[in-house]
Amino acid sequence: MTIDYLLEVDNVHAGYIKDVDILQGVNFRVSPGELVTVIGPNGAGKSTLAKAIFGLLTPHTGTITFKGENITGLKSNQIVQRGMCYVPQIANVFPSLSVEENLEMGAFVRNVPLQPLKDKIFTMFPRLRDRRRQRAGTLSGGERQMLAMGKGLMLEPSLLLLDEPSAALSPILVTQVFEQIKEINRGGTAIVLVEQNARKALEMAHRGCVLESGRDAITGPGQELLNDPKVGELYLGAGKGH
Repeated sequence: MTIDYLLEVDNVHAGYIKDVDILQGVNFRVSPGELVTVIGPNGAGKSTLAKAIFGLLTPHTGTITFKGENITGLKSNQIVQRGMCYVPQIANVFPSLSVEENLEMGAFVRNVPLQPLKDKIFTMFPRLRDRRRQRAGTLSGGERQMLAMGKGLMLEPSLLLLDEPSAALSPILVTQVFEQIKEINRGGTAIVLVEQNARKALEMAHRGCVLESGRDAITGPGQELLNDPKVGELYLGAGKGH
């Protein structure tokens, strides 16, 4: 069966308090292998959307479909088993475990030989190979982010959700992390990138979605949004979309 969209979010309303919705009718689509970035001002609902997609938050209304299956209301572990992985902004590695042990934990639901998977991650992130015996809690911010993404990729997901991967990183590390995200996408993994650095995110995205007050205010090809005067005025003036 051929599917037009890997992920479909239809008219989703969701929030953390009863009768108070942060997401107010969001519609969102991701095709297989596509890199879609979500930008918008602080409080627009970007991270809330990622959590709703991954089952950390159950929508009050609306549906979320993944690989043609309605996953609305499923728990995160059930969604992982269907081929989706989420890398949160914080608390995304096990600090007391080594780099290698973190990668092994990333594949906890899989019954496959782990060494070929680890070798693949180490090829993608050579710095992690150099530090494979080092405790994750002693890594730099950029190395932690690489480990968090590598841990997610141990599942070989069809879709990777990244929540603010450039947060609190130096400009050089931001560039490195974004290069790795592009490389992951070139390998065939679809990515939803929730990002504060709107300009950099749109530059490499196939499509962008601007959230505003819990709604998908503007969507379109990444380059088109970069050149959109309204998007530029509201979100790109200082190179920030957060």
